[in-house]
Amino acid sequence: MKIKMTSIPVPNPSAAFKHYTEVLGFQELLFDPEAQLAIVVSPHDPQGTSLMLEPNSNPISKNYQTALYDQRIPIMTFSTENLKEEYVRLINLDVKFLKEPTQEDWGQEAIFDDNHGNYIQLIQEDS
Repeated sequence: MKIKMTSIPVPNPSAAFKHYTEVLGFQELLFDPEAQLAIVVSPHDPQGTSLMLEPNSNPISKNYQTALYDQRIPIMTFSTENLKEEYVRLINLDVKFLKEPTQEDWGQEAIFDDNHGNYIQLIQEDS
């Protein structure tokens, strides 16, 4: 068994889709703005796990998202082969970081704001 799709709550799937593709660098898997359906994949693994940008219109989803954000807890983790390079690329695209790249026992991590109500942990694991 493996994970095929996961989701992240966002207030506006169309706006999030634009940000996740044009700024963060994900690729479109499926986009239907009228249905509020936006699904992206990694360009490095287009057949891998997909990410649905799901409307947070459900109060349970919105409350969960808001509580994590208010406590500065990342809702999801993305990985990269070169954290410092990705950090510079995102900074140059005006992505705001809560935590700059930091060395941990297992690798490096940074935390950024996705501009849609979520903090995302970005990691590079040591080989």
